[in-house]
Amino acid sequence: MNDHAHFMNKALEQAAQALFLSSPNPRVGCVIVNSADQIIGQGFTQQAGGPHAEVMALRDAAAKGNDVHGATAYVTLEPCSHQGRTGPCCDALVAAGIGKVVGALTDPNPQVAGRGFERLKAAGVTVEVSPGAAESRELNIGFFSRMVRGTPWVRMKAASSLDGVTALHNGQSQWITSPEARADGHGWRARACTILTGIGTVLEDNPRMNVRGLDTPRQPRIAVVDSKLDMPLDAHVLKAPSGCLIYTCSQNQSRIEPLQALGATVIHMPNAAGKVDLTSMLRELAQRGTNELHVEAGFKLNGSLIREGLVDEFLFYQAPKLLGTGAMGIANFGPLEQLGEGVQLELQNVARIGPDLRIVARVQGRSAF
Repeated sequence: MNDHAHFMNKALEQAAQALFLSSPNPRVGCVIVNSADQIIGQGFTQQAGGPHAEVMALRDAAAKGNDVHGATAYVTLEPCSHQGRTGPCCDALVAAGIGKVVGALTDPNPQVAGRGFERLKAAGVTVEVSPGAAESRELNIGFFSRMVRGTPWVRMKAASSLDGVTALHNGQSQWITSPEARADGHGWRARACTILTGIGTVLEDNPRMNVRGLDTPRQPRIAVVDSKLDMPLDAHVLKAPSGCLIYTCSQNQSRIEPLQALGATVIHMPNAAGKVDLTSMLRELAQRGTNELHVEAGFKLNGSLIREGLVDEFLFYQAPKLLGTGAMGIANFGPLEQLGEGVQLELQNVARIGPDLRIVARVQGRSAF
């Protein structure tokens, strides 16, 4: 008898290979198992517009000369049932003669949402639910966020000393943490759909905000909060291969047109206070297919995002040093009057990266969707 947990773990291993690849589509893996409990095909979702995990597994089986008739397909997310840039995966499974589909959980996409499983059942395919739902949801937490909440999963990254200093009084900040920590941070950038920063960081550091030192099939899009359109025309972020989005309150065409000529997309999105409407910005980013938004900004934008309750998770790197009174910390919000007013976090992971600590901490209750 097939061991559902074992084979679903194998499918999850396949799904993890789509970490840097499949966005804005979910990271999905599939393994096909015959009656002798042998894996005869496996695959994971490719880049947007490319084959999904089920089709990749069917192709793998065919390339190896394996017959999939009556076999069981283990899939980490419900097979899609709609025509997008590719055809419905449930139809491909039926056409191939798959006898059973074991899925980890239902697809939250309203275009699917149980219809894939129902379509398989209607075609005579046995459908079962297997362990692996929590792991699949975690791997696709940004996709679930976009589908259920209509906003990306917002992860804020910050590097500091153990006493919370992110820069000295003179602004010097490179580098507080180690090369190993910086390399690890690029991996977190790579899994994001969009990287967000503020104009203050652009003016101060002129960062590239791209993924470096890592073999990744795509570069995330760059987004900048720039209320007054102070963006220099020679800023590195304007050269991002995936494009640069600039969220602003300005309608100054003499500033907008040169930026557009360089390929930037300028989006007018003010709130009542004359600042960029950050909540609306997140919804707009979701409409552009952003599952995970990776924030690397200064203490002002960080503070605004925290104050408005828009951050879901924090990625902290802490160097084993004390830097005393600094010009800035991680975020500018508060002052608070009561300890209970603080942002309550749940530690997800604490690891040593080179000489530094990496802490992944989630806002309490934020993943309950």
